[in-house]
Amino acid sequence: MNNDIDYEKAHIAVRGRGSGNITKSRFESLQVTLTKDDPRQIKTEVFKDTSKSILAFNNSPDVGFSGSINPYRGCEHGCTYCYARPTHEYFGLSAGLDFETKIFAKPEAPLLLRKAFLAKSYKPQVLALSGVTDCYQPIEKELKITRQCLMVLREFRNPVVVVTKNHLVTRDIDIFAELNRYSAIQVCISITTLDLDLARIMEPRATTPERRLDAVKKLSDAKIPVNINIAPIIPGLTDHEIPKILKAAKEAGALRAHYTMLRLPYGVKDIFKEWVEKNYPDRSKKILNRIMETRGGRLNSSEFGERMVGSGGYAVQIAKMFSHYRKIYDLTHTAKLSTDHFVRVQNGQLSLF
Repeated sequence: MNNDIDYEKAHIAVRGRGSGNITKSRFESLQVTLTKDDPRQIKTEVFKDTSKSILAFNNSPDVGFSGSINPYRGCEHGCTYCYARPTHEYFGLSAGLDFETKIFAKPEAPLLLRKAFLAKSYKPQVLALSGVTDCYQPIEKELKITRQCLMVLREFRNPVVVVTKNHLVTRDIDIFAELNRYSAIQVCISITTLDLDLARIMEPRATTPERRLDAVKKLSDAKIPVNINIAPIIPGLTDHEIPKILKAAKEAGALRAHYTMLRLPYGVKDIFKEWVEKNYPDRSKKILNRIMETRGGRLNSSEFGERMVGSGGYAVQIAKMFSHYRKIYDLTHTAKLSTDHFVRVQNGQLSLF
């Protein structure tokens, strides 16, 4: 009897993780095989990322920013649907367990950010903190790289939009309050579901839905502009929750709501497919078919103008439902961010941009 597990064909449960999948990177020829003696609980490892720059720029018309800061690569939250999982494959690692157990931290990020702001070529602009992976994932509580980056943003008064699904964001309300004096802060809390049981298996190490709403309330009470993003909406699984999520967000003090439709690039489609078949065997075909209805018969579409909201009749229905309830709950207010107060600080000297 062969006790080896071929991860191209099998998926096992790993305690506290969103994926039990360690399939090979699409760039590698070797395949990982585990035996029955391998652990079913895998510890998180943190590695030093020695990147020489911290600002990443894009020209996508689908996102509301062109520049972003990512203090970490990989994310311990372990969300099964995460579109960023394939980024680990560029390191020869898997989009599955490696993505959520091998985290690359950038301790030099604050220094690199200050260097970028001091460069004459830098043009003040709204930056996103967490364009790829969550800047408030669990390791941030110890390393505080995100907080140090926020201190640099505060020093230069550069506007920033913080995107997270972790209650830890409330730790930095003191810095947000100072940035808010210069119209330089906006926080967006991602909420996928209000179903605690679903959240536990789909986003195993992320903050619970109740705590995310509490983060919205704490930020709102502190007069920090806070939005929510239903991200992602999973057709056939969470789309029916749209009205409830928007109502709860309004009651917590959110100003505006957005959404993105689930997309499953590269290996994420296999990870999610295995997850949904394991946890919802009686509904898996319906869920997968609904996703394909919004993606032109596929599980992913990456075309600009379509990748965030999907296409087809079912996607239109979801868009109409979202728009209807967003108006009902008056989640249409926008906090304007400004670069007017940006300053450069060098050698103790302050200069207006």
